[in-house]
Amino acid sequence: MPLAKSLTKVSKKIAGSSATLHAKGRKFKQLSRATEREAKIRAKKQRHMEQKNHELLFYLHIQESIQNRQEETFTMEDMREIVTLWVCRDDEELKEIDRNRRPGRPLTSKQQLLKEKRAHDEHVFETGIRTPDLRDKDTVINVRNWNGNVGASTAWKFTTVHKNPSAVPQTETDMS
Repeated sequence: MPLAKSLTKVSKKIAGSSATLHAKGRKFKQLSRATEREAKIRAKKQRHMEQKNHELLFYLHIQESIQNRQEETFTMEDMREIVTLWVCRDDEELKEIDRNRRPGRPLTSKQQLLKEKRAHDEHVFETGIRTPDLRDKDTVINVRNWNGNVGASTAWKFTTVHKNPSAVPQTETDMS
């Protein structure tokens, strides 16, 4: 099995030869494998960036929620309330779209997207969402002073917040 090469290396090597590519030839297969590899890596990077962006938007919501409050630390119930506000952030827009839609008409793409996003966030909240641990004084200070980049969030302590606290297993511990 040859070593995995980037698409640029493979295409450069093939361009160096003067022969044409045959559809069932070895060079053509190399080129197609390299192209598929690049597409897979690009898709994986895109998914990761979208996930990280969604996570940063959630942290920004938490920062905005605690910015006006005077408390030094927050209870688990306060964190649950902040996460509930995050899950319900598009409800008004969804109700407005529902009101303006004529009866019997199919859902618009925006409405479908908002419903799916709401259902996904609700599911994540029920199973446990990873949030900065606002019970820790240092983490609250760091979240309030956060500048919005990914690197600054590594100093925070994290915990998992569930929608229904009675459904949480007793052996589960907080993540640091």
